Amino acid sequence: MDLRKLKKLIDLVEESGIAELELTEGEEKVKICRHNKNQQAPMQYIQQPQQIMQPAQPAPSAQDAKTDGVKTPAASGKQITSPMVGTFYRSSSPDAAPFVDIGTPIKKGDTLCIIEAMKILNEIESDQEGVIKQILIDNGQPVEFGEPLFIIE
Repeated sequence: MDLRKLKKLIDLVEESGIAELELTEGEEKVKICRHNKNQQAPMQYIQQPQQIMQPAQPAPSAQDAKTDGVKTPAASGKQITSPMVGTFYRSSSPDAAPFVDIGTPIKKGDTLCIIEAMKILNEIESDQEGVIKQILIDNGQPVEFGEPLFIIE
């Protein structure tokens, strides 16, 4: 990298008050850090986990389970889990029909849902064959890596 360009970058960091600048140009990479002698190292706060007692909630009625199609995991059947962290969507758009419903037969490679991660819509395909027994996540809900999405048999 040109020495004059490097000097301009250093001046830019000093004038702007930013603490750090990283620039990659081709195979060259420059990182400029500004340290003030009077500046202390950033403090880290560690929050201790607390155990909070939740009041007991009544179990959902059979009617509630039938209306939304989402249930808690069952002991039998195979789980299809989330391959990433993101937001779970059952269909390609709010107006479209869901990719699968309870009772839908699926084959390996069939699209089951979409998980949006970092503004990218990722189609999640089945890695096994079977019939959808349960849908464990509500539409539009966040999911974690490895979280069960579907139960198939």
